Amino acid sequence: MLQSVVKFCKLCVTPNTRPKMLFNNEGICSACLNQKKNINTDWEKRKKEFLDIIKDIKSKKNNYDCVVPFSGGKDSAAIALKLKFEFNLNPLLVTFAPVLWTTTGVMNRDAVVNEGFTNIVVNTSGKVVQHLSKKFFIERGNPKKHWDAGIAAVPLKVAVEKKIPCVFFAENPESEYGGRITKHESEKILTSSQILETWIGDDPMNWIDDKVTENDLEPLRVPENFMSITNPVFFGYFFPWDVYENYKYVSKKIKFTVGKERTIGTFTNYDSLDDKIDDLYYYMQFIKFGFGRCSRDASRHIVKGHITRKQAIDYCQKYDGEFPEKNLKEYLDYYQINLDKFYEIVNKHRNPEIWKAKGNDFELINKLK
Repeated sequence: MLQSVVKFCKLCVTPNTRPKMLFNNEGICSACLNQKKNINTDWEKRKKEFLDIIKDIKSKKNNYDCVVPFSGGKDSAAIALKLKFEFNLNPLLVTFAPVLWTTTGVMNRDAVVNEGFTNIVVNTSGKVVQHLSKKFFIERGNPKKHWDAGIAAVPLKVAVEKKIPCVFFAENPESEYGGRITKHESEKILTSSQILETWIGDDPMNWIDDKVTENDLEPLRVPENFMSITNPVFFGYFFPWDVYENYKYVSKKIKFTVGKERTIGTFTNYDSLDDKIDDLYYYMQFIKFGFGRCSRDASRHIVKGHITRKQAIDYCQKYDGEFPEKNLKEYLDYYQINLDKFYEIVNKHRNPEIWKAKGNDFELINKLK
């Protein structure tokens, strides 16, 4: 439930309208509180936990030691490169295809694979993806809801089918970006309940309709009892997680391609580069919750000490909620709608508790300042 009065964290720029975000009595969000806790984390102890895991999983038969869910972006690339070249593992990279591939994303994925990896790319039916993306854009203001399911389910399916003992997911969103961690083990291990309740927020079987069958949804369904075969853990539990440091690391190891200009809606040019639909996805976050890609990026940079809150506010005032003009025509063609219908869908997702009409436009009731 969104709050009637939008408040922003006193340390970063995250609002209380962010789903699952918690604030303490001092006005500090749970993401910042978790980062403060990380300062006192015994990282040497956690590294030892990691080394114990890889000692157990290292194959004696030249098979794959682990699976890495892999988009080709900076974070999954950093994990893959570290596992292979710093810890001498043989990872299998598993990619659940984005909605609309970008040239940059393909180039970065190839650049990593060419370092000596095997990469399985799972493309589900184009018609099914198109239908689900349009359906969720219209109904939920989230054109990537099905993708949230796929990036969790597909790597686990591959690990189960090939009996690969470990899957290294990236970071735990609840730990890093705000949320509630009820059990210590859930910081480290990804469970089926976390996937359904936190990542997807739904059971894909509910998506069956006149155009989507149970068979169509098979790639999006988490395999039953997967934890009896493979151990899904968060790489970010064992080592300090920092998206900017991941970018710097990957840039030193491979030819990592970034945008020629900053990405629409933010001040960075190196994050979420593999899917054209991302511009729309983050714009719809702004429409639904009053914060966009820039707020997301800026808060992550603040907590790691890369920028100040003052700098973040300046960025957000300039770029947050920037309209996704660049790929607009492609969105209209992909969804087979006209511009009026597009605006109708967008505006129906504006929450009246955070937006007010101003002439023929809208403005936020509470602005970051």
